[in-house]
Amino acid sequence: MRAGLVLAFLAVCLLAAMLVGSVVGPYQIPPGEVLKALIARLTGAPVTAPIDTILFQIRLPRVLAAALVGGALAAAGASYQTLFRNPLVSPDILGVSAGAGLGAVLGILLSLPVVAIQGLGFVTGLITVVIVYALARALRSQNEVLVLVLAGIVVGALAGAGISLVKILADPYNQLPAITFWLLGSLSGIKVSDVWSAAPLVVVGLLPLVLLRWRIGVLSLGDDEARALGVNVTLVRGIVIAAATLVTAAAVSVSGVIGWIGLMIPHMVRPLVGPRYDRVLPASVLMGAAFLVLVDTLARSAARTEIPLGLLTALIGAPIFVWLLARGRRVWS
Repeated sequence: MRAGLVLAFLAVCLLAAMLVGSVVGPYQIPPGEVLKALIARLTGAPVTAPIDTILFQIRLPRVLAAALVGGALAAAGASYQTLFRNPLVSPDILGVSAGAGLGAVLGILLSLPVVAIQGLGFVTGLITVVIVYALARALRSQNEVLVLVLAGIVVGALAGAGISLVKILADPYNQLPAITFWLLGSLSGIKVSDVWSAAPLVVVGLLPLVLLRWRIGVLSLGDDEARALGVNVTLVRGIVIAAATLVTAAAVSVSGVIGWIGLMIPHMVRPLVGPRYDRVLPASVLMGAAFLVLVDTLARSAARTEIPLGLLTALIGAPIFVWLLARGRRVWS
């Protein structure tokens, strides 16, 4: 009952955060006007021109994209931490973010359109994980998890080196600022089409995580215990890695590299709902979505120039994570 109440509370918090994100901005829209505009759009009634443009073409797509990206990164972080039985694992562990970032900066270097840049980042993120998994399988060790993590660190470092090389080769006046801003994370150029292109990929990635939530929870007990309970460890691990990678690559291709959400949000959730994965996953999705919506609202309204999301998540996430480290060892165990 407590977990159900927490999930309901987090859902209400997400709706409240989305309302705040729709209201706050350089052009203030009262909450009542937002609700009237939404009802008018649903019923087919006309909406006044300024509100229609600002709310439905600029602000709501950005709010929806922030909720999608935050929920996706938090779900991937919770899945990786449960799978690898390591509280310090995040979506970056298999080089997904670095691989997607390399593809995106290559697209910017080649002056490709935005859609092509997002698609290239998504494809290179998936390719990075395929290389990591193939390398881990080729090394053949008794500790498969450790080898997989080490392979991810190595491939991620190579992708980071590639990003640095592209930054050196880029035009310092036009391309380099765009690359730097994208690598710090931003939702400033989000359109409705971007949300519709990323949402199906995120849903497809979350679906196996939801369907296999009991088996994934059993994996947290250890490989031997999971096999004794009838779980195909290799198959389930491969599906979870593929699903979490798909979710992460889809999010990074839209928003750029945003850190700390996949690492911090699952730790904030566990004291509320407990360590069971079937409870941690939905709670992480809701809290991650609400968190990034509020951070994005702060990023576009706190100063004249927009603050990169990756910078804000680091500034907010680091103190919170230190506090969680100070009190959370009992919860992890």
